[in-house]
Amino acid sequence: MKEKVEEIIVVEGKEDTRRLQEVLSVDTIETIGSAINEEIIERIIHAQERRGVIVFTDPDYSGEKIRKIIMEEVPDAKHAFLPRHQARGKKKYASLGVEHASDEAILTALEQVVTPAVENDLAKISRQTLLNYGLIYGSQAKRRRELLGDELRIGYTNGKQLEKRLAMFRITPEALEKAMGHVEENL
Repeated sequence: MKEKVEEIIVVEGKEDTRRLQEVLSVDTIETIGSAINEEIIERIIHAQERRGVIVFTDPDYSGEKIRKIIMEEVPDAKHAFLPRHQARGKKKYASLGVEHASDEAILTALEQVVTPAVENDLAKISRQTLLNYGLIYGSQAKRRRELLGDELRIGYTNGKQLEKRLAMFRITPEALEKAMGHVEENL
């Protein structure tokens, strides 16, 4: 018997739904790509009111675009993140996607869901701190952000988004310091 997920999971497409249903007993809302329309947004809002939602999009540009749209409309939705290396398809030029993830990666992502903070609860990590860690500027800044996003399970961000994403998911300076220790080990 598969474990039942109470919340409705928001995914990008049919293959993501199929893959999740192989692992768990879940209901999904498919955004049908990044062109998320008003009808789908209304379904997500209704689902959040009734059962709660978990946004579980691909770790790529389109997935982040969808996540951002949903965060604006449903700020209290939960989020599950899949590290990019766990979302790679087997074929050389396969896209990144939830549908390519292992059972273990899917279960881990859904066990470690995070809920963004409301604006007045945001803990601030200074831009200078991010510069000091080499996350905003430098030859390996992008790689550091990729590793950090995986380590903290907040997804990949560019330099401008990082400060906001850290605050949104209530990452403390202590948690950042610990995660950066792991990042430096893996560089």
